[in-house]
Amino acid sequence: MVAGYRPSEAELDRTVARPGYGRFLDPASDETPIPDGEAFDVAVVGAGPAPSSKRGARSRSKVTRVDNTTIGNAQTDEHDAGQRPGAPQEPQEAARLRPLVPGMRALLFAASVLVLLAGIQLFVFTGRTDDFFAFTIANPLSALFLGAGYWASVAIEALAARQAMWANARIAVPAVLVFTLLTLAVTLTHLGKLHLGPGFGTGTQIVAVTWTAIYIAVPALMLVLMAVQARTPGADPARTAGLPAWLVALLAVQAVVLLAVGIALYALPAHAAALWPWKLTPMLAQAIGAWLIALGVAAGHAVVERDARRLRPAAIGYILLAVLLFSALARYPHQFEWRSASGIAYLTLLATMLLTGVAGLAKAARSSRVQHADLMSQVHCGSSSLAPMSRAGRDLTSSG
Repeated sequence: MVAGYRPSEAELDRTVARPGYGRFLDPASDETPIPDGEAFDVAVVGAGPAPSSKRGARSRSKVTRVDNTTIGNAQTDEHDAGQRPGAPQEPQEAARLRPLVPGMRALLFAASVLVLLAGIQLFVFTGRTDDFFAFTIANPLSALFLGAGYWASVAIEALAARQAMWANARIAVPAVLVFTLLTLAVTLTHLGKLHLGPGFGTGTQIVAVTWTAIYIAVPALMLVLMAVQARTPGADPARTAGLPAWLVALLAVQAVVLLAVGIALYALPAHAAALWPWKLTPMLAQAIGAWLIALGVAAGHAVVERDARRLRPAAIGYILLAVLLFSALARYPHQFEWRSASGIAYLTLLATMLLTGVAGLAKAARSSRVQHADLMSQVHCGSSSLAPMSRAGRDLTSSG
C-alpha cells in the first residue's frame, strides 16, 4: 500500500460480500436458488493500475456481479488479479443456456388446465360420461384409465412449464404431441360416437365440440412452437444426475412393451382388445392405445436424456399415474381379470412404473442437494477469503 493512501468507505464495502444483492442459481437447474443473503459481488482488488503516489489517488477495483449468466463461466479472482494493464483480455462471456420459450410455456400451462378438467370428467364423474364427456364410456375402468392419464399429465405439463431451461422441460413435449395427434385421429375416425346432434343436450354438445377443437388446435400450435424452440440459440446444461444402468434398462423395456401393446391396440383394436384385462370397444381400444404409445415415447425419451433432473416432471407424472390406476382397480375390482396373463402383465407394468418414477425422483432430489451444498460451500469460501481484505482495509483507515 502506498504511503498516505486512504481508501474510501465505498471501496472498502466492495471488498466484502453484500447480502441481498441478487439470486445465485445452479446453472443445471432453475429450481434451487440460494437465499438472497448468500448472493454477492466479488471485488478483485489490484486489477487496475497501481495507485498514484499523490495523496488522494485511489486504486480502482474490478467488481464482478455473480448471477445466472456469469456463474457458468466465472473465472477465479486470482486469474483476474494477475492480468496486467495492456495484457490481452480473454473472453469471459458465460455459456448461454437455451431457455424454454414463452409460447411453449404458455401452451404447456394451458394444456395442464385442459387435462385437469378432462380428468375431473372421467375420474370423478366416472358413471356420467353420457352427460359430462365428449363420448359415452360404458366400462368404468376405461373411463378411470383415461382420467388417470389426464391427471398424471397435469403434473408433467405444469412442472415442465415451470422450468426455465428447455432441457428440463422438453420431456413433456414429444409425448404430448404424439398423444394429441393420435387422439385426433381416433376422434375423426369415430366421429359418429361423439355427443353431437340434436339428440344430446346443449352442454353435452359443447363438450364434444370443445374436445374436437382442442385436439385440432393443440398439436398444430405445438408443432409451430417446437420450430420456434428449435431456432432458439443456446446450449443444454451438462448432465449432472445420470441414471443408473438398471434404471435405464428398465425404462428401455417399458418403452418397448408400451409401444408394442399400444400400436397393437391402435392398429388392430378389434383383435388386440381381447388381450386387455378388461373389456374394450374398438374406439376405447384405440384411445387407450394412444395413451400407451405416448407413454412409450416418454419412456424412450427418458432413456435418451439419461439425466434425472431433466426427467423430474415425468417422474412425478409416472408416480401419480401408477397410484391412480391402482386406485381405479380398488374402486372396480370386479371389472378386472385378475388371474389372466394380461392382468398379471398389467399389474407388473404398474409396479415397474411406480418403481422407476420413485427412483428417478429420488436421484434428482439427491443430485439437487449435493449441488446445492457445493454451491453454498463455494459462496461461503468466497465470502471468507474476501473478509480479511475488508478488515485489513478498515484497520488501515482507522490508523491513518
